[in-house]
Amino acid sequence: MFDVINITFTDILDILLVGLLFYQIYKLIRNTAAMNIFLGIIALYAIWIAVRALNMKLLSSILSQVLGVGVIALIILFQQEIRRFLLHIGTKYVKHGRFTGGIFGKGEKGMKDRASLEEIMMACQHMADSYTGALIVLAQENSLQEIAERGDIINANINRRLIENIFFKNSPLHDGAMIIANNRIMAARCTLPITENPDIPAQFGMRHRAAIGLTETCDAIVIVCSEETGKVSLVRNGEIHVMSNIGELRIAIETMEHKKD
Repeated sequence: MFDVINITFTDILDILLVGLLFYQIYKLIRNTAAMNIFLGIIALYAIWIAVRALNMKLLSSILSQVLGVGVIALIILFQQEIRRFLLHIGTKYVKHGRFTGGIFGKGEKGMKDRASLEEIMMACQHMADSYTGALIVLAQENSLQEIAERGDIINANINRRLIENIFFKNSPLHDGAMIIANNRIMAARCTLPITENPDIPAQFGMRHRAAIGLTETCDAIVIVCSEETGKVSLVRNGEIHVMSNIGELRIAIETMEHKKD
């Protein structure tokens, strides 16, 4: 007689939650060097289960110790991915942005003002035509106060001439990123973290890599104007999209704002 396997609702829920957890981890580390490390850990864990099932005590003991110590190593290796995961949870389920203020004040951080968005679009169009490099960060729910404080605080209304003057190549503020939040230019000359993703195409320079690095760790939207090609790119969630024109860029940002609402 075969033993009847009793599967309860709790067991099914447990499996679904584990599957969801692994899927979220995959989304955070795909296209990064951490992906290969994660697959190696999964393979090592599968071997450990097989060794235990075969009752190979010595090898099982060794692998158990390796996996036990490996938890600390994982925290070190995946510190950026863990940060992204916690930020994702905090943003999506806790609504972190509703409880934080600081330099950006309170309220929505997205581009709710159509006039402000249009000013940014006109500035990007002019900078693309003149091959002027620019890095513009549109803050969303996650606070960028720490990054803004590393640069120069401006706290000005959004104006295309001001944006163009900041990124003019002889301007002392043209290096680094501009932070826009609550429909105001909050800071310029800000330093962004550089991505460690080894699969970034060679044609993307340091501005693009900085934009990817920031969006890997928070929910910001970043606009990049290339001084080499005159192309404008939109970066979010660590993914870069080269826009064919400013109209496409405007629609992409408006679509992201609509989905967020």
